Amino acid sequence: MREDVESLDISDVAANWVNAQVLQRQIGERIKALADLSDTPLFFGRLDYLHAPGAQRAEGAQGERFYIGRRHVHDADGDPMVIDWRAPVSQPFYRASKKDPMDIALRRRFGYTGGELTAYEDEHLSDPAEAARTSRLLQQEIERPRVGPMRDIVATIQPEQDEIVRSGLSGTVCVQGGPGTGKTAVGLHRVAYLLYAHRERLARSGTLVIGPNRSFLNYIEQVLPALGELTVQQATVDDLVAHVEVRGTDDATAAAVKGDARMARVLRKALYAHVTTPAEPVVVVRGSRRWRVAAYELQDIVGELLERDIRYGAAREALPQRIAHAVLVQMERAGEAPDDRVQDAVARNSAVKAAVKAVWPAVDPAKLVLRLLSDADFLAEHAEGILTAEEQKAILWAKPARSVKSAKWSPADAVLIDEAADLIRRTHSLGHVVLDEAQDLSPMQYRAVGRRCTTGSATVLGDLAQGTTPWATRSWREALAHLGKPDAVVEELTAGFRVPADVIAYASRLLPHIAPDLTPVASIRENPGLFEIRAVTGAADVVGACREVLRHEGSIGLIAADARVPELAGALAAAGVPYLSPGEETTRQTRLTLVPASLAKGLEYDYVVLDEPRAVVDGEPDERTGLRRLYVALTRAVSGLVVTHAAPLPEQLS
Repeated sequence: MREDVESLDISDVAANWVNAQVLQRQIGERIKALADLSDTPLFFGRLDYLHAPGAQRAEGAQGERFYIGRRHVHDADGDPMVIDWRAPVSQPFYRASKKDPMDIALRRRFGYTGGELTAYEDEHLSDPAEAARTSRLLQQEIERPRVGPMRDIVATIQPEQDEIVRSGLSGTVCVQGGPGTGKTAVGLHRVAYLLYAHRERLARSGTLVIGPNRSFLNYIEQVLPALGELTVQQATVDDLVAHVEVRGTDDATAAAVKGDARMARVLRKALYAHVTTPAEPVVVVRGSRRWRVAAYELQDIVGELLERDIRYGAAREALPQRIAHAVLVQMERAGEAPDDRVQDAVARNSAVKAAVKAVWPAVDPAKLVLRLLSDADFLAEHAEGILTAEEQKAILWAKPARSVKSAKWSPADAVLIDEAADLIRRTHSLGHVVLDEAQDLSPMQYRAVGRRCTTGSATVLGDLAQGTTPWATRSWREALAHLGKPDAVVEELTAGFRVPADVIAYASRLLPHIAPDLTPVASIRENPGLFEIRAVTGAADVVGACREVLRHEGSIGLIAADARVPELAGALAAAGVPYLSPGEETTRQTRLTLVPASLAKGLEYDYVVLDEPRAVVDGEPDERTGLRRLYVALTRAVSGLVVTHAAPLPEQLS
């Protein structure tokens, strides 16, 4: 298939140089999409239907056989050899069961090692004599050691996951899932499914995956390309709102106030305070005639634009045309016959421009936020009745900046500027947005993401128990309202595929203290995994624990409180143990990653050494946030966890 594309001759097809360039680029993208993956088979399953799908189920009718894979593959004659996992005919591979065989006689799973077929396993779903059983190949694929970036899960998608993956484009879905339930993979595979089912529409409107940080995006970036999807953009929330250079930070109190949805009201009041009531008429001179638009007419025009509630910038652009229209009405009454060119000329008249500048001045969003955070009187005027005096004091800069460029903007300030920019000019909306680790977003950040999908839909992924910011989401309904998707469907995944049973049971001791309303994750893993709590005396013992787990196959994560990372880095270097930083891809030679606890969210490792749980808790501004950070760190392991501690463990784990 790839060679067929490479051999295409477009010399007689392209009408001009531009068309040739466009076609060549499309061909290049197609070739990339058809790249072979050395350790990934073309198919992983087979379905034998009792009857041909869609055909009349007459007695004696022949069934049909399909091989299921990551990609559609056809032979030299164009006949399908492998069916895309997203196709409707593939759905029973994930949904069929002994209770509901979905007209499937046999489901076969193939086992592969390094891309070579090593095993297969059959289920005769329509045979009442065969008992239902757990798939060993499925378990082995879930537990297979992982080195490198996140991989796809097309061979192991479960029925409850498949239902979310195949949900329609028109609706927004929120997935609450504990550690190891596969919510991130489900979100990415939903994007792949939507691109398959609605390719033309999403090709026009665009798709975007939003992650919590660059390390996380580096980890997941190969999943969609492995499924042949190369057009999905990836970004963090900070990337979306990068209107200014961020060089500063806020304390927890200031960040919480700036992230509160009430700030949108403050910004709106401050912006529209620039609009003033016209007090003077506008006199337009054209040739020997003077046309006068009275002040009361201008007031009516401005009042109408304010009532329409359109964007500030759009209303400002409409104002000169409205004034010009009022002049044209007078011209017509005087017997003239002006056309659109005359109206445009009047709108550009110096008197009209001066009136617009005085009544509806241009506003720069960054300068508006700068004034709010620098000018106590300006903030008090527009935050009255919205923010308390203490809250206003918390967000005011102690030393006001002189200009937008010299200001030390914080991440929360950048979100405020993005809100102001949207009030002035509408933000471009995409067709679909995936928002992962959403529980850590502030209401204002939700609004920033929601602006990117006002005319599209979203997949929101998160775990309320893993919220590690002071403003962490308390309920999905509240968060979805800030996102602008209050009618979204909320689904909960409770079956754990990644974290071993002993590990998730230990971490779940924290749930009553951090998220008492959530259902604990129930691990379906038959392999109990390695789990050990070990008292140590210093960093050398922690390095020793890392050496021990490095004897196992797969990736290793040493997770520690941010403040302890330099000491552990020095100990690893002194012991000659090579290690990576988060976001760097593991290799067969270097499989250990030293991970600050603040960056552990969303990552996974075959084995984890968790250093000093008490330090992880104490590294956060309050105990509840610290316990949530610890819950995240405890649940990054796929095959084993070793907890090392010199200080006493938090009492909540006892």
